[in-house]
Amino acid sequence: MAGLNEKALRRAVISAHDLGAAILAYPIAVFLRLGREAADHDPIVLGQAWLLFVIVAMGVMAGTRLDRGSWRYASIDDAFRIGRVSVIANMIFLLALFLLFRAEAIPRSVVLINIFVFAALLAGPRLLYRAYRDGRMATLLERGTHWRIPVLIVGAGDQAEAFHRQMLRDTDAPYRVIGILDDDPARIGTTIRGVRVHGPLDNLAEITSKLERRGARPERLVLTADYEGSASRSDLFHLASELGMRLDRIPAQSTLRKEDGKQLEVQPVDVEDLLSRPQAQLDKSDMRHLLAGKRVVVTGAGGSIGSELVLQIAEFDPASITLLDQSEYNLYEIDRVLGEEYPDLPRTAHLCNVRNADQVESIFADASPQVVVHAAALKHVPLLEPQPSQAVLTNIHGSRNVADASVKCGADVMVMISTDKASDPISIMGASKRVAESYAQVLDIDQRNRPNGTRFVTVRFGNVLGSAGSVVPLFQKQLEKGGPLTVTDPEMVRYFMTIREAVQLVLFASAREMKLDASIGSILVLDMGEPVRIIDMARQMIRLAGLEPDEDIEIKITGARPGERLSEPLFDKREEHLPSGHPGLLLARPDVGGLAQVRQSIDQMVDLARKSDEAAVRTALEAQVSGAPKGDVSVAVASN
Repeated sequence: MAGLNEKALRRAVISAHDLGAAILAYPIAVFLRLGREAADHDPIVLGQAWLLFVIVAMGVMAGTRLDRGSWRYASIDDAFRIGRVSVIANMIFLLALFLLFRAEAIPRSVVLINIFVFAALLAGPRLLYRAYRDGRMATLLERGTHWRIPVLIVGAGDQAEAFHRQMLRDTDAPYRVIGILDDDPARIGTTIRGVRVHGPLDNLAEITSKLERRGARPERLVLTADYEGSASRSDLFHLASELGMRLDRIPAQSTLRKEDGKQLEVQPVDVEDLLSRPQAQLDKSDMRHLLAGKRVVVTGAGGSIGSELVLQIAEFDPASITLLDQSEYNLYEIDRVLGEEYPDLPRTAHLCNVRNADQVESIFADASPQVVVHAAALKHVPLLEPQPSQAVLTNIHGSRNVADASVKCGADVMVMISTDKASDPISIMGASKRVAESYAQVLDIDQRNRPNGTRFVTVRFGNVLGSAGSVVPLFQKQLEKGGPLTVTDPEMVRYFMTIREAVQLVLFASAREMKLDASIGSILVLDMGEPVRIIDMARQMIRLAGLEPDEDIEIKITGARPGERLSEPLFDKREEHLPSGHPGLLLARPDVGGLAQVRQSIDQMVDLARKSDEAAVRTALEAQVSGAPKGDVSVAVASN
C-alpha cells in the first residue's frame, strides 16, 4: 500500500505541475503577442479561450499519460514527446476556437506562440530537475540513433537508465530496450526515457506476448543490480529459458568499457574479476631489449599460453617469429590472428610435435632463432595420471629436443615454461615438468662455461585463469547449464594469474635473468600473493553471473582427483632461495646433479615410455624427482 500511495502522490504532484503549466501558458502567449493591446480585447472571450485551452491541454496530457514519465530520467527524448503533446493540444485548441468564435476574436498567432510556451513550461522543469540530480547538463543532450537486439531490463533504477541511455546514444549499440520489468508497484506504469516499466515479473509471459504482437518480441532479459523483487535469479533464468530468451547481466560500474567511462555492456563473467589481488605491473624495457629485432621461435604457439605469448612477443618488433604446434586448427588460428594484427611481421607456421627430434632440429636450423620460448606441454593432471609414458614423451623428451636444438642452432636463450605443480610433485604431470626443469637447469650451468653459450631460463607460475582445461572455463560451462559447479574439496587452494599476466612474467623474468649471474641454473617464480580457495572462486563466479551460490546455483563437492593435492607450494623443500633483485620475483636453485646423470635418467625414462611400460615409467619418474636410487622409490606418485 505504501508503494501505491507513493505512486499516487507522485502522479498527483506531476499532474498539479502540468495543470499549472497549462494555466500559465495561454496568458503568457497572449501577452507575448498582444502586450498592452490585450486590454482592448473582450475579457470574456479571452477568459473562455483560456479555460478552453486548459481543458483541452489536460485532456491531451491525460490521454498521452504524460504524468507517468520519470523526472529523474528526463531526457531530450522526453522533451520531444512533450513537444508533440503541445502541438496536438494547440491544434485541437485552434480547431475549438474556430468552431466557437470562428477564430476572429483572438489572433491565430497566439496559438503558434502558445505551442512553444506550453512545451517550455512542461519540459523545462523536468530537464532542470534531471540536470540537478545528475549534477551536469550533458545528460540533457543524450539521444540514441541505433537499436538492434530487443531486450527487457529487469530492475527499474539508475543502472537500467544508464544502460538504456547508452544504447540510445551509441550508433553501434547492439541492444534495443523495449521494456523494463520491476515488482515495485510505485515503479510499474512509469516510463524511463520513453520505455514503459512493466510488472510484476509473474506476468512475464503475458508481457512478452503483448510486445510480440507489437512486432517487438524480446530476445534477452538483462538483469541489473537495481532489481530487488521477489523473483530469484534462478527463477529468472528458468523464466527466460521457457520463453526462449537468454538471461544476461549488466556488469558493475567498475567494468565500464570505453575510455570515457560511460559505456555499459552486457557481458559474461570476466576472468580478471576472479583475481583477488592487483595484477603485477612489470617494466617492459627489458622485454623489448630481449626481443626487439630478434628471430623468435615459440613452441605450443596455438595453446592458451602460447598464443598469448606470440601476440605479446609481436608487440616488441621481433625480426621474425616461427610458430610450432601439433594442433592444425590452433596453429591456423594463431597464424591467422598474427597475420591480421601484425601483417608486416615475417612469420612461418609449422605443424610439429616436439617429440620428433629430427623435425624440431630441421625447423630450428632453418629459422636460426635467437630466442626460443617453449610452451608446448601436456598439462591435464588427471588425464596424465594413468599414462605417465605420454607425459614423459612430450613434457620431458619433447623439452629435451627443443633444448638440444636451441643449443645446436646457437640460440641466445631458451625459456622453459613450467608450473607450481613441479614443486615437490605428487602428480605425473608435475613430476614430468620437474624433470624438464632439471634438464634446462643443468644445460644452463653447462652452457655458462662455453663461448656464446645458450642461456636456459625456467619460469614457474601457478594456475592460469581462463586457459584451456582450467577450472574457470569448466565453471563457465557449468553455469551456462544452470549448475551445479563441481569443486573437488572445500579446502583446496591454488595460486592464480591471468593469461596476460603469466605471459608478461615469462617475458620479464626471461629478460631479467639474462642479466643475473647468480641465477645460473635457477628458477624464477612470481610472488603471487595469497592462494585462493577454489570454492570461494566458484562462489564469486556465481555472483558475477548475477546469481546466488547455494541458492540459485548448487556447489557440489566431488572429492580430489588422481594427482591432485589441496595446495601447490611454489618451491621445493630442497630448493635454495636466492635474491632476484626484484620485489615481485622469487628465485630458487635446487640441487639437480650433473648433465650426464640427468641425460642418462631421461634416456632410460624415454626408452620405457616408448615401450608403454607405464609401471616402469612411473617408478623411474619417481626416482628422478625424489633423488632416490632406482630400487628405493617413494610411492607418493603411485598412490595419488
